[in-house]
Amino acid sequence: MDARTPAPAAAPRHWAIVGGGMLGLTLAYRLSQAGEKVTVLEAAPSLGGLASAWQVGDVTWDRYYHVTMLSDARLRALLEELGLEQDVRWSVTKTNFYTGSSMHALNNSIDYIRLPVLGLIDKARLAATIIYGSRIENGRPLEQLSAEAWLTRLSGKTTYQNLWRPLLRSKLGNNYAKASAAYIWSVIRRFYAARRGGLKTEMFGYVPGGYRRILATLAEKLQAGGVTLETGMPVTAVTSSGNGFQVTAGEDVRHFDRVVNTCASPIATKVCAGLNDRERLQHEDILYQGIVCASLLLDRSLGGAYLTYITDETIPFTTVIEMSTLIDRVETGGRHLVYLPKYLPLDDPLLGASDEEVEAAFVPALLRMFPGLARENIKSFKVTRTRHVLAVSTLNYSEKLPPMATSIPGLYIVNSAQIVNGSLSVDESVNLANEASAFLIATEQVPTGTAAK
Repeated sequence: MDARTPAPAAAPRHWAIVGGGMLGLTLAYRLSQAGEKVTVLEAAPSLGGLASAWQVGDVTWDRYYHVTMLSDARLRALLEELGLEQDVRWSVTKTNFYTGSSMHALNNSIDYIRLPVLGLIDKARLAATIIYGSRIENGRPLEQLSAEAWLTRLSGKTTYQNLWRPLLRSKLGNNYAKASAAYIWSVIRRFYAARRGGLKTEMFGYVPGGYRRILATLAEKLQAGGVTLETGMPVTAVTSSGNGFQVTAGEDVRHFDRVVNTCASPIATKVCAGLNDRERLQHEDILYQGIVCASLLLDRSLGGAYLTYITDETIPFTTVIEMSTLIDRVETGGRHLVYLPKYLPLDDPLLGASDEEVEAAFVPALLRMFPGLARENIKSFKVTRTRHVLAVSTLNYSEKLPPMATSIPGLYIVNSAQIVNGSLSVDESVNLANEASAFLIATEQVPTGTAAK
């Protein structure tokens, strides 16, 4: 061949993406943009994972509560690529704070001053903690400190006991004491960035139609780019075979050149054969939380606050999210959509409780919080559960985290546990997909000039 003749372009490799949540779908999108052939295998009947939609009563909306924040730059960039960013509807939201005996607004500096559970000095230290935390750019050093120690040092013991500790427990259960300061820093940073001008007005947004519309648009974009999307395909085995992999889903066995497993670590390691002991131990050491989340349709509002924080540890759910204060009630048939989430350690019996048991625990507590609400105002109550929904950022988390590339060439595990020093959100999932795709393209030396964004 003449030296001036360019070499023929390498044929695109065929990638299997195990898991069709926002992480897997965005990763598939980026790899296809780089010229690779991609098939997404999703176990559920529909795409989306934690972002999927479902029906409560006669309303179809997101299975879990999701909002877009002004600071969600990576998600907003993806929405722009999909032609949806200009459709985002932004709203000013309100926040309440429930102490166990009374409800208090928590929307501006005056509300903070009036908060009864803290003294004036405590409130000043709380505000200083939030401002200080929001200005820290790199959370990695905070992994060496416990959240308890860091918050107590900055906010004081009273503020930690009366505010931070109940909030940590509501999100992490008995694992709250194992969380590093990087965890609460990431939460502070994301929510503070959603405010305009410091401790002032929050701006949250949503795409009309919810994630059902986002996922449908993304699926159309993927298929137009040659990506194959298959649902109802629970992958049970990924085995190295020659110069590629055999992927088993039910009785179906396929061959792929490369595989990326986006499932939670306990599932991914169970499916992927041939991992060495060290990397299995790294995945097993990740501390996961589960979630039980109830969706309710009401015929009346709870009062107009999008988010109600709860410090009363006798309330069996984490927070109250009145989604219909954000989204147009045309989306909910004029009803009021409310979420009651509860984050749990994996050994908590509530994860295995029936819908009726969850309802029996949640509804009386909700009625106690909102005395004007009656049982007959609740028109629908439906429960969803997910194990391994959240990896707890424990001490020295980054040092113990397994890498994306496994010991088996061509096999990668990329999941939400690798969201380091960031709160679990769709924006962080999109960011992880962007970073992972760039890593995969560089590692596999994909012969293309199109880089992941």
